[in-house]
Amino acid sequence: MKALGYTDRGPISAPTSVVGFDAEMPVPGPHDLLVEVRGVSVNPVDVKVRANRQPEGGPRILGFDAAGVVKEVGADVTAFRPGDEVFYAGEFTRPGSNAEFQAVDERLVGRKPSSLSFSEAAGMALTSITAWEMLFDSFAIREGEGAGEAILIVGAAGGVGSILIQLAKKLTGLTVVASASRDDTSAWVTKMGADHVANHRKPLNEELNALGITPKYVATLNQTDKHFDAIIDLVKPRGHIALIDDPQGIDISKIKLKALSYSWEFMFARSMFKTEDMDAQHKLLCRVADMLDDGELISTVNKHCGTMSEDSLREALAHQEAGSAIGKTVLDGFHGA
Repeated sequence: MKALGYTDRGPISAPTSVVGFDAEMPVPGPHDLLVEVRGVSVNPVDVKVRANRQPEGGPRILGFDAAGVVKEVGADVTAFRPGDEVFYAGEFTRPGSNAEFQAVDERLVGRKPSSLSFSEAAGMALTSITAWEMLFDSFAIREGEGAGEAILIVGAAGGVGSILIQLAKKLTGLTVVASASRDDTSAWVTKMGADHVANHRKPLNEELNALGITPKYVATLNQTDKHFDAIIDLVKPRGHIALIDDPQGIDISKIKLKALSYSWEFMFARSMFKTEDMDAQHKLLCRVADMLDDGELISTVNKHCGTMSEDSLREALAHQEAGSAIGKTVLDGFHGA
């Protein structure tokens, strides 16, 4: 099958950053679906892996979001059958979605939203899982609760922030404060449903003081080390800070005086460690699909780079690496949507 991978950690402009090659067709295991990939998206994790992990034994296939059509099912599969349209975020330790076909555990897969194209659906998987787990697992908020409290989402115009705003507004009573710094990103987070916008180019504690809001929850999606002291100052005592980035050199002891909770969200943990509740991701993706089809959520896709090729994938990754992407960036599969 056709596939795209990388062979070294050079700049995205280098020919080795995206290499086309013929890969072996995946063989589905007992719980696997073999999916013909019709749409993919790019994520910060693609950038991080390419920058930090040198491939061994040939090109590594990246891609952590996909939508497509089930072609084969493993012996123990119960939720899907050939011909079903699906979307998912895959696994960190298996070959990715930048290929014609991919094998993926059914417990990580949801039914594709019928109202979205394959590429649009692919743009919703990883970010929806991350946002959902952050909101309901990390913060332990229950649906319908949160009235009278607020959440600050730092770096809210990216893919995770765009869907986290929507989930918080639709499924909880939280007041949502989204951080953004440009006119276009401020307009975007407002479109996603944020109640207030804070400028993260200014001290966030001063921005929240000006709004008269003391959030109980802070979801920090990037530049946690830059904003850490301000976040500790602005968050409510006994509040909770959850993050997805990799800050360097922060002093965790600073949260003690406010008795704050602090946690990381990593949506691949369930699949990497084969947790007993792996199928929670199947269930939440099906719920998100229902909400998209019912119009309760809207697509967060903001850039389409065309059909999968070395040039189009390189363009998509370069856009992601630039650090200014709004919403999600997607592509159609090798054979189009």
